[in-house]
Amino acid sequence: MSIKNKSFSRRQVLQAGAALSGASLLGPVTAAAPAPKRILILGGTGILGPAIVEVARARGHTLTLFNRGRTRPGLFPDIEKRQGDRDPLKGEGIKSLETGEWDAVIDDSGYYPRMVGASAELLAPRVKHYIYISSISCYKEPNPVNGDEDAPLAVLADPKVEEMGKNFENYGGLKAACEAAAEKALPGRTTIVRPGYIVGPDDPTGRFTYWPVRFDKGGEIAVPGAPTDPFQLIDVRDLAEWLVLMVENRTTGKFNAIGPEKAMTWGRAIAACQKATKAQSTLTWIPGEFMAKQQDIEFPIWAPYHGDTKGFHTWQNKRAVAAGMRFRPIEQTVTDTLAWYQGQLKVEKGRVKMAFTPENEAEILKRWKASKAG
Repeated sequence: MSIKNKSFSRRQVLQAGAALSGASLLGPVTAAAPAPKRILILGGTGILGPAIVEVARARGHTLTLFNRGRTRPGLFPDIEKRQGDRDPLKGEGIKSLETGEWDAVIDDSGYYPRMVGASAELLAPRVKHYIYISSISCYKEPNPVNGDEDAPLAVLADPKVEEMGKNFENYGGLKAACEAAAEKALPGRTTIVRPGYIVGPDDPTGRFTYWPVRFDKGGEIAVPGAPTDPFQLIDVRDLAEWLVLMVENRTTGKFNAIGPEKAMTWGRAIAACQKATKAQSTLTWIPGEFMAKQQDIEFPIWAPYHGDTKGFHTWQNKRAVAAGMRFRPIEQTVTDTLAWYQGQLKVEKGRVKMAFTPENEAEILKRWKASKAG
């Protein structure tokens, strides 16, 4: 399986979302709040931004949101908004950010180094701390097994490229270049956060959400790989609370923002999905070696534990844990995601785009059973 042709669903970690509950299991954030901070969020209307807003407001901080005003502009009507475009060459660009001072910036919408650099340079004299949300995909492929934040980064063949590429082959290199742009503008004042899959309530991508929803339908369910395969993700609420904690403590450095704290198996995640519903289901496990040969069908969020993707779900997170990151159980994330999905159908039917279809599942089951019969 070519990782370049198959990896975008594993890389697409920043997606549209809606306002989240501030409920949490993160210990340090639930302690007495420190002096209020002024926080600027570049973005704020995707899955992560609203989660940060809810946590920060609950902690007594003051928020400003900068975005184009296109994605649910009615969110948070009581919060200051600055409108513009991350590209300073488009329209008014980042002109609305030319005034104001903030204790911290959380850059949740930077994909191209020229644009991240422009924002960071403009804000550098008036902010104390810049947090850039990168991606676990910033690392050079194939990923090492049990790699840490010092693993080699992806490098762009063309440093000036400003498109993801046909198969999103530039995504990782662009994220790495964005990190460098932020650090250049604010040396010693940056935090680089590298999340893996951001999941949980309000995730419209249909990657992780696919699994609890599929189990809720019951029947024969195709599951890739083996129960012992490693598996990593981060609940959006845990990530948001940790980011606010990083602002409060003005923590700098580079961090793999992925969980859980201790190794988790794919089998545990699947079992959590099965337990979250009363629907009866049977599992048909399809080996990773077989899936690697299927060039046109890829299960969401899972990656083969061999070959070029063996290290994908094995990243170390010791630095983030030492800096206060905490994780709710996968069982809670599954239950809450299913409940959210069922509730949002009543108000936003069609918003969640499932990353795997019934036709995909029927076809892969057909192929697997035919291979066994032959």
